[in-house]
Amino acid sequence: MELNPAFPLEMLDTEILMRLGAAAVLGLIVGFDREWRGHAAGMRTHGLVCVAAAGMAVSVMALYNQLDAPRVDPLRMFEAAAGFIGIVGAGLIVFSRGKVHNLTTAAHLWLATVIGLACGLGQWPLVLVLAIISLVIITIMRFVEGWLGQRERKLDGD
Repeated sequence: MELNPAFPLEMLDTEILMRLGAAAVLGLIVGFDREWRGHAAGMRTHGLVCVAAAGMAVSVMALYNQLDAPRVDPLRMFEAAAGFIGIVGAGLIVFSRGKVHNLTTAAHLWLATVIGLACGLGQWPLVLVLAIISLVIITIMRFVEGWLGQRERKLDGD
């Protein structure tokens, strides 16, 4: 069996370390809310998903550039990531007592996957925008949901 040439360890450059490190840190940050609220997938899960997606992106693009084969499609990594995280997310979502649980956690994992892929591909403007928007949504929406819940309880009590 013919394999692609091995990647010498001394060629491990700062770009790869930065991409994987950024994915790990951002995955932990995105997972902090889930951890804080005691949900099934917390910081470790989000960090692992994010850095795994980044590692997959780096590996796929490196292999694509090495092989120079016209039939190789690096965009299939998105299909694989979506399929995998879809299975994980579906396993998290539970319908109990008339309510859906862990839907936001599943969406968080999908977001961690996309952030990881963007980190692995070095798409830094996209990484920055995704991270900022996700943190704003998760923090501001917690306050909005709390306010709406209080308002609803007041309307029910009147």
